Amino acid sequence: MGKQKDEYNKIISVDIDESNLPLPSHEALQERKVAIFDLLTENFFRPIITEDYPNNIGPYKLLIYIKDQLLVFKISNKEDILIREIILSTSPIRKVLKEYKEICASYYNAVKRLAPSQIETIDMGRKAIHDEGGKILIERFTRKAEMDLQTARRLFTLITAIYFESKK
Repeated sequence: MGKQKDEYNKIISVDIDESNLPLPSHEALQERKVAIFDLLTENFFRPIITEDYPNNIGPYKLLIYIKDQLLVFKISNKEDILIREIILSTSPIRKVLKEYKEICASYYNAVKRLAPSQIETIDMGRKAIHDEGGKILIERFTRKAEMDLQTARRLFTLITAIYFESKK
């Protein structure tokens, strides 16, 4: 089955379990909402599940949380039946998460005070790190779920927002 974009191979809902997170700031909440909106607007996502597994047809709902330096993705179908849980260590992406957060801060500061050409240079670096984060996620989801780069980038943005909330 190829990577066809259809009504079944997509995420239709994203929730974040905040029980292990501090109370988010207004900015963190806004960043999270935008990341979820962007992810839900357009995505390709297909968990890899044995064909004979009941209720394995999407679209899918995600519940994401961080526990003990692990990213947990609980994937359910639209009837809220859990069909797969994916657990990833944050170690392989920690460096890129940190770089992305730092360059985003530089970008937002630059927008306030630098010339457009300087902002563009920082933005190109930001996009490159964002792409790198997306590619790492695709790699980390190998044999667990398929997604395109755009979906992985959007998921990376959301993970960044959640991860840095968990560090407070």
